[in-house]
Amino acid sequence: MATENTRRIKDLDTLKALGHPLRMKLYRAISVVGTATASQLADQVDEAVSLVSYHLRKLAAHGLIEEAGTDRGDARERWWRRAGAGVSTSDADFLDAPERAAVHAAVSRMHARQRNEMYENYLDTQSAWPGDWRSAAFTSEYFLPLTLDELRRLGDELNEVLRRWQAHAEGARDSGDTDGRENVAVHTYGFPFRT
Repeated sequence: MATENTRRIKDLDTLKALGHPLRMKLYRAISVVGTATASQLADQVDEAVSLVSYHLRKLAAHGLIEEAGTDRGDARERWWRRAGAGVSTSDADFLDAPERAAVHAAVSRMHARQRNEMYENYLDTQSAWPGDWRSAAFTSEYFLPLTLDELRRLGDELNEVLRRWQAHAEGARDSGDTDGRENVAVHTYGFPFRT
């Protein structure tokens, strides 16, 4: 989802850095919690702290995350946060060479698999959620005959709605308003297809 502060990844090295499965999980985990240490993230992704630290440094080297100065905990431990409002990619930026297009497609497939795993995990555990949360969860699918311009406008409108909710949710998290809140994933796709 693109915002004014979203970084559009156009270079292959950064795309490859984010395209590593563990790095994408770490990037998403930091996006959810706001700030975290390597130790905290290692617990979340069930990996060794040394391995997580290595991958965090790789993400930082490409400007995807940055150190977050904080007064919490041990001063020797680094705190990390997402750099900017997020990242986005576009097929158009990688169509100039078959190798670049192939890498973008592979990274996009990996992201889609991770998104699908998140949803499948919810389906596997949904009975553990209170009924109100289960009834509020949604999935929908629409098939719309659109022009190219209409598809662009639809994406812009959906992103605007999601940007407002992202700003609201991150503001609440940052102010400590966590009462009754759970992490919620919203995945939207819009792409052409032929039957």
